[in-house]
Amino acid sequence: MVYVIISTMDDICNISMLAIIVSAVVVVVSIRVAFVLYKCGKPLHVSTLKPVSTLIVLGSGGHTAEMLNLIKVLKKERFNPRYYIAAMTDNMSLEKAKVLEESTIHETGARDLENARFMQIYRSREVGQSYVTSIGTTLIAMAHAMWLIIKIRPQVILCNGPGTCIPLCAAAFLLKIAGIRWSSIFYVESIARVRKLSLSGLLLYKSRLADQFFVQWPQLQRKYPRAQYVGCIM
Repeated sequence: MVYVIISTMDDICNISMLAIIVSAVVVVVSIRVAFVLYKCGKPLHVSTLKPVSTLIVLGSGGHTAEMLNLIKVLKKERFNPRYYIAAMTDNMSLEKAKVLEESTIHETGARDLENARFMQIYRSREVGQSYVTSIGTTLIAMAHAMWLIIKIRPQVILCNGPGTCIPLCAAAFLLKIAGIRWSSIFYVESIARVRKLSLSGLLLYKSRLADQFFVQWPQLQRKYPRAQYVGCIM
């Protein structure tokens, strides 16, 4: 009887200790998440002379066209190396990015293509894919995104709406929480979005994953006050 009581007390102590450890971990993680969310939106503190590694997310159709128009005005020496990423099933976006980089070389005479790298990522959900099967593909895409972010460790992430950007931004946010790499996420909503955000934009806005969130229509800024209205930049 005494043995049973002692054993029961030991079990209670072990459970209590485990509960304390779990609670402590939850508190520490919560504080870290709150700190990261607080720092999101702050300026990127790097030397003005030091280039920043930049991840550029491309999407099919108009997303890539708008993003490449934005890339054209970037100071290439400031944003390098540049990593262009598109979905595995997107056969055109990376080719367009390569053409842009090659045209820069021809125009300036600089050998800048060595600072541009082109990569692909699994897509979370294809057009018309069922939501049931998309659970598995989303998990695969998230794992692939985490591997790419750890490999690239970008200081800046540029995206403008393709669903491909969500797992990449989520992976970058997890690395912020872990203290491995701080990636400043800049999201530019498509000019085609006049009255409401795209699904990707809404997810990044509501979750506060984006450090800077830009819209190109004043009515969007009024509806989403944390966004910055910058006018037409394309």
